[in-house]
Parts: sequence; structure tokens; C-alpha cells
Amino acid sequence: MKKHFVIFIVLFTFLTKTIAFATPPDEGMWLPIFLKSLNEPDLKARGLKISVDDIYSVNKSSIKDAVVLFGGGCTGEIISNEGLLLTNHHCGYSYIQSHSTLEKDYLKNGFWAMKREEELPNPGLTVTFIIRIEDVTKEILAEAQTAKTEQERQQKVNAKIKEISKRATAGTHYEAQIKPYFYGNEYYMLITETFQDVRLVGAPPDAIGKFGGDTDNWMWPRHTGDFSLFRVYSDKNGKPAKYSKDNVPLKPRYFLPISLKGIKKGDFTMVMGFPGRTQEYITSYAVKLLLETSNPHKIRIRDKILRILENDMKESDKVRIQYAAKQASIANAWKKWIGESRGLRKANVIAKKQNLEAQFTTWVQADTTRQQKYGQVLPNLEKLYAQITDFSLLTDYFNEAVFGSEIMDIAYEVSKKINQNNLLDNKIKTEIKNTLAGIYKNYNTETDKKIFAACMRLYYQYIKPQYQNATFTMLVKNANQNFDKLAQEFFEKSALSSQEKAFAWIDSAKDIQTLENDIAIKLLRAFMESYQNDVAPEMTKFQQEVEQNQRLFVAGLREMQPNRKFYPDANLTLRLAFGQVDTYTPADGVMYDYFTTLDGVIEKSLQTEVEDYQIPNKLKELYEKKDYGIYGVDGKLPVCFIASNHTTGGNSGSPVMNAEGYLIGTNFDRNWEGTMSDIYYDASQVRNITLDIRYTLFIIDKFAGAGYLLKEMKIIR
Repeated sequence: MKKHFVIFIVLFTFLTKTIAFATPPDEGMWLPIFLKSLNEPDLKARGLKISVDDIYSVNKSSIKDAVVLFGGGCTGEIISNEGLLLTNHHCGYSYIQSHSTLEKDYLKNGFWAMKREEELPNPGLTVTFIIRIEDVTKEILAEAQTAKTEQERQQKVNAKIKEISKRATAGTHYEAQIKPYFYGNEYYMLITETFQDVRLVGAPPDAIGKFGGDTDNWMWPRHTGDFSLFRVYSDKNGKPAKYSKDNVPLKPRYFLPISLKGIKKGDFTMVMGFPGRTQEYITSYAVKLLLETSNPHKIRIRDKILRILENDMKESDKVRIQYAAKQASIANAWKKWIGESRGLRKANVIAKKQNLEAQFTTWVQADTTRQQKYGQVLPNLEKLYAQITDFSLLTDYFNEAVFGSEIMDIAYEVSKKINQNNLLDNKIKTEIKNTLAGIYKNYNTETDKKIFAACMRLYYQYIKPQYQNATFTMLVKNANQNFDKLAQEFFEKSALSSQEKAFAWIDSAKDIQTLENDIAIKLLRAFMESYQNDVAPEMTKFQQEVEQNQRLFVAGLREMQPNRKFYPDANLTLRLAFGQVDTYTPADGVMYDYFTTLDGVIEKSLQTEVEDYQIPNKLKELYEKKDYGIYGVDGKLPVCFIASNHTTGGNSGSPVMNAEGYLIGTNFDRNWEGTMSDIYYDASQVRNITLDIRYTLFIIDKFAGAGYLLKEMKIIR
């Protein structure tokens, strides 16, 4: 007995040393309310010179008051006392595109409002400020812990969220948002203020704002001037209001000072913003599904779509303008998935996850109480991921292939209106036409026909026959599996294949049944019914069971590693990441420096065969004259830099700040090797890419001649 006890002590000591590791210093997307209790020592050790209260405070103005959720999925920062907002060019791209025409091609030529009256309104665009964040975990879990099933638990949680939100915002114009963290082990409430009048102020031409295009996307070194400027307006009392000529520029609680000091290797940097989604705590089973099934198929589908768009956009300026924003969006995720897969394999993440899971299993088995609580967690998750592969693939093809073609989106909008109304009167007809007009504005029938053929071909090829609906298989059979022929006949028969046909069809329709008989709506409904009947129930059940087991797994990890500082996965709520300016080595014998200059822009532009590297003549002239003004350093003009901040989608447009809390750049991307950081952070490989604020100001001042905007900024030289 004594001998066995000694062996156990030695083994447990070894395991404790193995598993009680600290989070790497630059990893993490931290909740601002816990900076003082969790992060202050690390922030100070890294070089932070201001107080954490200067970053987040509810008692005084702080940096968080200058950081906004821009639209539905980007970040922006207020940089003047007149509501001037800085974000990425690609975040503002769809709004720039919406104002562009062949006569006023703001994508190609850029846009600059030289006075307030020229600033362009953007219906539907909002910016959201965070007023405060509160921990409401105890109140919500007090109810949730009494539930007997996962479904009942969620019902109790939802009811409590509604109750707390209503109470927190009573008598105010604020809104409350309560989300789960650590898979529902904790809950936090964000009190927010949303402004609806946001106007376009300035944007460089694509040749600067998108310089490098798909060629350089997710890559380093980078030379992209990825920024755009907007202005937030309020009513005369400083409150949110819909667009009105009587509205005035917002007087913010705080705006970011701008530093021209620049950066050097090892400098402290921090990023504040709204990262969208990470999955740092998923198991090896989930990573395996991602690497072997989900990512490869999604990449394949988008690759086909992008090839079609590339060819058609080259042949027509009209198509180029129509599809510019859509092509950029499709390509962004496509290339990210490629880099993510490469990074996960290179870092051998499945093996590392398996090692942690083995440690977790040993820790669980060492204690009876832990066995009862956590003993079935990993076996359950392994079983669930093995069962869900077919349904996961169906979900990916439903989202990526079925809706890869816009005629399915158009059919969906019409079908939605049909489902909402029993009668087809003139009012409903007008509503349908108004909705479709916005889609048809940026729609080309021949382009979409090619995409439809490609997507249907892939769906037929990779989805098992038992999951293919009868309407689809009949179309394939009638076309003798010739998908170009299928698409041609389909688009000829459907009234939705052009605005002219669609509007005439809607005007002449006598009842809803007439609309329901369109072949596009029939096919859409067949796909949706098949998905809702065969796939959705399985996916819902899977997600509920995974959520329940994942919640236990994360709770167990935190119990197993008491000395580790855990951060919650990103969920589009305000976070702070911090790190340092640094180089990195992506491959043997290759080392990337931490900054780029305008020299690199010019060097790339000499590769005349690469369309993504064309630049405006004026930029060449400024380079040749070395007319960099106060923004150059030793005859060079800084363009971009990299650092080790942990970022993801949603951090696009986030302010990158120095140790004094001054703005030094705008986050816009990650390096390709580092895109795996949504799942696994590797300090040696993960780098966020930042547009140096000096290049931004140079473009505004020297290139665009809009230097008047700098007068409202606080620039520290």
C-alpha cells in the first residue's frame, strides 16, 4: 500500500507539472472588466504605461468609449471630437460600392467629401458603443441549474436574459445584450448605445485600399492602405437618431489621440475591438472534422465561384462594380480556410489536442468525484463528432452550394414574402419588388447562371444520393447530368433570372400560387424541406449535446489548470488583446521583418502582369519626389507592420495602440500562417497585420488633398 501511494504521488506531481501551464503571454482576447484582476501585471510587464482604468472604466471616459462595433461585424474607432470614425476599407467597402456607378466609380477613383454637405448617408449602417459590461452569471445560473434537460436549461436562461435585459435598460434609450461565455459557464451583459446616422467621408481608390487584392490577402509582407473614413451623427442633444439633415456630428465621450512616433521591434501594442468567433477549446475530434471534411469542401465550392467571378469581372466594368464587394467577401473566407488548414497541420494541432485530452482523462480517472462529473465528456464528444460528419457536410453544401448562386437568394426573398402573406395584393407586390431591386442592382444573369451550374454539379457529386431531393434529381436526370444545360433551361424557365422578367411576372400574378409555381422557388423549397426534415433536427440535437459536453469539458479544464488564466472564446463582444511588434519565421531559412514601406508598393507595382499590383500615377509621383511630409522616416514611408496580438474576424478596423494608448495603426488582417489562431494560438507564428497610421494620414493629406480632416484630429508628433 505504501509503495503504491508513493508511485501515485510521483505520478500526480508529474501530471500537475505537465498540465498546469500558463497561457502564453501574447495569447488571449480578454474581457475589459477583468483587466485589473487578470491582466494588469502582464500588461505592465509588456510595457503598458497607462492605467488599465484608462482602457476600460464606467466612472470616467476611457479608450473603450472610442471603440465601436461598425455595422454587423467590424470594429471602428473615433478619432476626433467631431465624430470622425476610422475603420478598414474592406469594412466600408459595401457602402462605398453602393454609392458607385459607372459615372461615379468611387471604387476605382476613391471618394473624398471636401465639406460636410458632401458626406454620404448609408441607410442601414450603424455603430454601437459599449456603455458598460456586467457579470450576470450568478443570477442566470441560479435558474439554469434547476433544469433537468439541456432544452429546459436554455429556456430558463433565455427567460432570465429577457428579464435582466428589460430591467437594466428600463427608462433609457440603451440596449442590453447578454451572451454566454465559456460555453455557458458564465454570462455577461453589455449595455450599448447604437447610432443610425453614419456617413461616408473618405475612401482611397481600390488600387490603394485593396492593393494586393486576393494575391496578398492573408499574407505578409503587406502593402495595403486598408482604411476608410465615416462620421457619426446624432440629434442636437447628442442622442441616436435616424438620418436627418438637422443631425449634427457626434460629440464622443472619448476619441483616440494619434501618434506619429512610429514603432520598433519589441514595442508594446494592444488591440481593442469586437472579435467575431474563435474555438480555442474544441477537441481533437472537432479539429479533425474541420480539417478532413468541412474546410476542404467549402474551399472547393468557393474556388469554383471565384474563378467564374474573376473571368466575368475582367471582361466587364459593369460586372466588376456589381460583384466587387461580393467577390471580396467570398475570397476572404476562402483564402482564410486554406491558410487555417495549413497552419493547423503544420502545428500538428490534432496531436496536441489529443495530448491535452489524454492528460484530462488521467486527471479525471484519479478522483471518483471527477469521474462522476467529467468521466463521459470526452467519450461523448468523440461519439457525437463521428455521427455528425454526413450532416455537417450537408450543412456546408446547403450554405455554400445551394446558396452559392444568387437566384436561390432571390427565390428565398420571394418565398419568405409568400409565407408571410395569404393574399397577393399591390402592397405585397411592391414590397417584393423593392426587396428584389436591391439584389438585381448588383446582379448579372449570365454570371449567376455559370455559378449555378458549378454549384449544382458539386452538390450532385459530393452529397450522397439518399440526401438529394426529388426535384433536384429530376432536373439532373432531364439534363442528362449536363449541368450547363440544366442551368440554361432553369434560367430560361424561371421568371427570377432577371429584374425585367421578375417584375413583369409579379405585376401579372393573380395569386400567390402563381409565384409558387416558379421553378426557382420550387427548387429552393425542395432543398429547404430536405434540409429541415433530414438535417436540421440532427444538427440541432448535435449542437445541444456538444454544447452541454463542451461546457463540462471547459469547466473541467479550468478546474484541472487552476493557475492558468483562461479567456473566453470570441463572440463579437468587446475584448482587449496585447502583444509586441515582432518578426517571424514562416519556414526554414525564411525570416520576415516587422514592417513594410512604400518602396515595397513600388516594387510590386513593377510586376505589371499582376492586376492586383496596379497603383495610381499620383502615388508613383509622390514616391519619385519622396514627398512624404511629416509621415516619412529617413527617406522611407512606413506602410504596414506586424505584432503578436491575438485577433480574428471582427477585429478588422480595430485600433492598434501603443503603450501610451495612442493610435498607431488600424488592424486589418492576419498572416496566412496565423489564421489557425481561431483554434490554436502559436506565439511563434501568429501575427496581426496593421496599417501604419502614418500611411493613412499620408494618403489623406498628400494623395487625396483632404488634409483639412487632420485639423480635427489630435496628432502627437
